[in-house]
Amino acid sequence: MNLRQLGSTGPRVSALGLGAMGMSGMYGPADEAESIATVHASLDAGVTLIDTGDFYGMGHNELLIRDALRSSGRDRGEVAVSVKFGALRDADGGWLGNDARPQAVKNFLAYSLRRLGTDYIDIYRPARLDPAVPIEETVGAIAEMVQAGHVRHIGLSEVGAETIRRAHAVHPIADLQIEYSLISRGLEAEILPTTRELGIGITAYGVLSRGLISGHWKADQPVAPGDFRGVSPRFSAGNIDTNLALVEALRAVAEAKGASVAQTAIAWVLAQGEDIVPLVGARRRDRLTEALGALDLKLDAADLQAIEAAVPAGAAAGDRYIAAQMAHLDSEK
Repeated sequence: MNLRQLGSTGPRVSALGLGAMGMSGMYGPADEAESIATVHASLDAGVTLIDTGDFYGMGHNELLIRDALRSSGRDRGEVAVSVKFGALRDADGGWLGNDARPQAVKNFLAYSLRRLGTDYIDIYRPARLDPAVPIEETVGAIAEMVQAGHVRHIGLSEVGAETIRRAHAVHPIADLQIEYSLISRGLEAEILPTTRELGIGITAYGVLSRGLISGHWKADQPVAPGDFRGVSPRFSAGNIDTNLALVEALRAVAEAKGASVAQTAIAWVLAQGEDIVPLVGARRRDRLTEALGALDLKLDAADLQAIEAAVPAGAAAGDRYIAAQMAHLDSEK
């Protein structure tokens, strides 16, 4: 497994990370035994970065990762665990906003440490910008937890260039977690140049756009209750055909390379810079195996040009989230 540096101050981690959100119901029911087996398989393959959020399954995801790491027999120091905090949910899974006050930072962290069964978190980050709290206060509170030894590095998620600069002025930021894929390229204009100027890495989630550009999704595919894709604009009846046509164009490029659509899409993100670590949201071992194959797919200039022609920037139909959730994205303002 190749390693990449998460920013000038962050940890060296595997070139692909494992995003665990789908293991806790965000994309419909998941098999817990298979999820744990997938975590084990990722570790065996050399994956050293696992990403979670304390609100994934209202704590379920952290407990699952705890159990997976304990049963793997790995030393804690072999795995970098990244945790997002601050998103508020109710008992029915509804979203209630974000809380990134300094006292909330310390409260959320205490619960995550207990659920994960660890005394430190490698990268800790607010899931979204709290509009009621200056980012300096949030980052300052996490910095206190760094000094106390409970956090190793500070990250950000889905924030814009100005917020990144303000946060970095308080404490070095290791990485920005943000959606980045062939059909989600909004960070390229201003955010990515800013992170590179400041020496901040990128952990890219949604590299397969929640399965939409995996090559496996079908227009008439049923969606389980509670599956995020049931309300995602890009999967809606008005947009899905346009987006799957892009996938078919990408499939032609992939087949010419002897690769799958998913491998080609992941390899494209990998090729955008050594400072970018894609997170693969596999919740089954077969999907993980496919994703890992992207590491062996080498794209030259002609390949990248063909991929760009198949899926031009801005060609996707529909926003990344529904309007109410888009309003919480500082990265889109």
